[in-house]
Amino acid sequence: MTYIVTENCIKCKYMDCVEVCPVDCFYEGENMLVIHPDECIDCGVCEPECPAEAIVPDTEPGLDKWLEINTQYAQVWPNITRKGDPPADADDWNGKSDKEGMLSPKPGSGT
Repeated sequence: MTYIVTENCIKCKYMDCVEVCPVDCFYEGENMLVIHPDECIDCGVCEPECPAEAIVPDTEPGLDKWLEINTQYAQVWPNITRKGDPPADADDWNGKSDKEGMLSPKPGSGT
């Protein structure tokens, strides 16, 4: 099992999860974070820290697509180890559905 970041992180990107991760397995895109599934140690400390409730175990049904997205972008986006500032409109996007099409493939700045 591993934890993965799902659709609700898109355009929210709060980053509270990053600082509690003991193995630094988060990677930053322009408008979303992902978890590298091969680096995650399944400790689960990140899940309750996410205000958007976008982090879930990959054992939940229907998450194959998000496991693939996390795996793909963790290979090319920069590692992030410190919490940055979320987008100014993050709260406006939290909980909105159908955000997958807004996922930017561009990398974030990494920290």
